[in-house]
Amino acid sequence: MKYLLLLLGTLLLPSAFAQNPLILSQREQAKVIDEILDDRLRTVLPGLMRREGFDMWIVMSREYNEDPVIKTLLPATWMAARRTTMLVVFDRGEGKEMEYLAVARYDVGKVFKRAWDPDQQPDQWAQLASIIQERDPKKIGVNKAEHYGHADGLTANDYELLLKSLNKKLHPRITSAERLAVSWLETRSEKEMVIYPQICRIAHEIIEEGFSDRVIQPGVTTTEDVVWWYREKISALKLDTWFHPSVSIQRSEPDAIFTKRLQPVVIQLGDLLHVDFGITYLRLNTDTQQHAYILKAGETDAPDYLKKALRQGNALQDILTGNFALNKTGNQILEDSRKQAISQGLTPSIYTHPIGYHGHAAGTTIGQWDMQQGVPGSGDYALHYNTAYSIELNVTTHIDEWKKDIQIKLEEDGFFDGEGKFRYIDGRQKELIVIPRRSTFNGD
Repeated sequence: MKYLLLLLGTLLLPSAFAQNPLILSQREQAKVIDEILDDRLRTVLPGLMRREGFDMWIVMSREYNEDPVIKTLLPATWMAARRTTMLVVFDRGEGKEMEYLAVARYDVGKVFKRAWDPDQQPDQWAQLASIIQERDPKKIGVNKAEHYGHADGLTANDYELLLKSLNKKLHPRITSAERLAVSWLETRSEKEMVIYPQICRIAHEIIEEGFSDRVIQPGVTTTEDVVWWYREKISALKLDTWFHPSVSIQRSEPDAIFTKRLQPVVIQLGDLLHVDFGITYLRLNTDTQQHAYILKAGETDAPDYLKKALRQGNALQDILTGNFALNKTGNQILEDSRKQAISQGLTPSIYTHPIGYHGHAAGTTIGQWDMQQGVPGSGDYALHYNTAYSIELNVTTHIDEWKKDIQIKLEEDGFFDGEGKFRYIDGRQKELIVIPRRSTFNGD
């Protein structure tokens, strides 16, 4: 907990983020990552293995062809698997500690202990087979998956070598660990949820700085200028991003004219801006979409009709998260939320996804932009406690003053906690960002 407190103390200093961004050094980040990993292995994984009925889980990768799961099991100073890295987790039964073994030339972090001496047994696969046979597990999980690429990291070659090395009587015990791998990836620990609000806060602060007159000069700045400002800002802060940001505009102009305009688009007074933006920090990801309005001469606030449109987006958020319930599938949540929204006069599109170790992470999928009737496979997966989601959706609304429809596209990261309550990790946008800020703009 020492380094988590260091993180909190650093980020909660009263200095303004935009002037004095405070991100942990690489060394401090590594300490936090390793502390969280060690804690998750001891407090999260045992319960998940027992819930899914596995007493052994094997995760293996060859260097440069890493299983998405193994990257979440390696210490911070390991950027990838080394040669062939084999990790074995064995449940020795209730009341006993889990056994964590590395069939490798050295320990893997603090928890996975070396269980192979090449001088004694030159064949790594034979050593793995010996470990399995000695422990005689009833159900062996490997990362083969139909619906989740996150959980499908075992290569065909390694699967064949595993079967070849094992006594055939053990073959029927080997099964897909898809649900276990998804559970491991989707479940957020208590320590992770100490730091996640600060990670989301950093993302929000960067968005606000980009959507300001420090970056945008109407009539000069283009949407691409703002996109690359975000990329440079991320780089300057020594953060990472898992996708290229996007910035777009909607304005009081016929769609036929607007869609023919060459990109990039110059930002003008009266424009409604939209950003899609995310960062990666301490192995956790964010995904956020927000709107800003460029004040016209004489305006001190966004027009009421745009404020009303944003409130419709917030209403759809409330409908969606109000339908979250333990063991309810993403497809059920989608269907119930769409029915409720349409009955209230909204025009909804819902495409919410898990967030965590990946941007589009493992867990239940609640719609996709082109699949509003449900998502086979990942949409049939049940909602679990202690999981995080990017509440991503849009509402189409008609703006009489512009004589056209617009879309309010919102995305905010939230958490479904162990008591079945949903909360936004660092709040959500309920007011349009105005440029320039009200506090610095005199409309007289």
